[in-house]
Amino acid sequence: MNEPRGTEILRHQSSHDGWVAPQGPQEDFVEAIGRHIEQYFGPVEFVYHEVASHLVRMHVMVVEPTEQRPHRTLITSGMSDLPMTVPEGQDISPYAELMISLPADYPLTRSAGMDDDPAGWPLHVLKQVAMLPHEYSTWIGEFHTVPNGDPCQPYEAETPFAGVVVAPMRRVPPEARTIVVRDGVEIALLALIPLHPDEMAVKLERGTDALIELLDRGRVSELLKPDRPSYA
Repeated sequence: MNEPRGTEILRHQSSHDGWVAPQGPQEDFVEAIGRHIEQYFGPVEFVYHEVASHLVRMHVMVVEPTEQRPHRTLITSGMSDLPMTVPEGQDISPYAELMISLPADYPLTRSAGMDDDPAGWPLHVLKQVAMLPHEYSTWIGEFHTVPNGDPCQPYEAETPFAGVVVAPMRRVPPEARTIVVRDGVEIALLALIPLHPDEMAVKLERGTDALIELLDRGRVSELLKPDRPSYA
């Protein structure tokens, strides 16, 4: 994982020796996530349920297209079952969930969670990044980048993307970025934006500001455009 300044690659070792059973969901968190999705994104079309879970039970909610949001949105539920290990001095919530939006015609099926479905890579990326803080006792925050391997490789043969940047959502009102559970307890809802390898290199070599400028220039947001060019 690239740290926020883009000056160093952090290589983590797992904090766990083998499989660890999840503790189970916090019901008030689950209810707050459901209310938030309904209010800001729309009705849930279906859910990718996880059967065999390690550390946390990671599900992905699929929000159907609406007139206001004519695309599908995938949102994790379960990452916030455990707090992230946030360093002292970081003014962020230790709880987070992740999202990405897909074009309405993206070939997403109810079996996309299967490993042999190449169109399912956005779903796999959501789960992988959501598990990262818990597997490695670390954290993710805005403008952290997570490569697909070292060196980074495309997620699938048909996609040019080889990593993601964690970013604030751009296509929602500001209040949609925070899930309020109860007084004093909040969950950050963060977007994953897929990047080309040379865009990942911009963050590493030139830093966060250069990557933000690149994303702004290309008007890149949490809505995946599968064939978009690199803006590096």
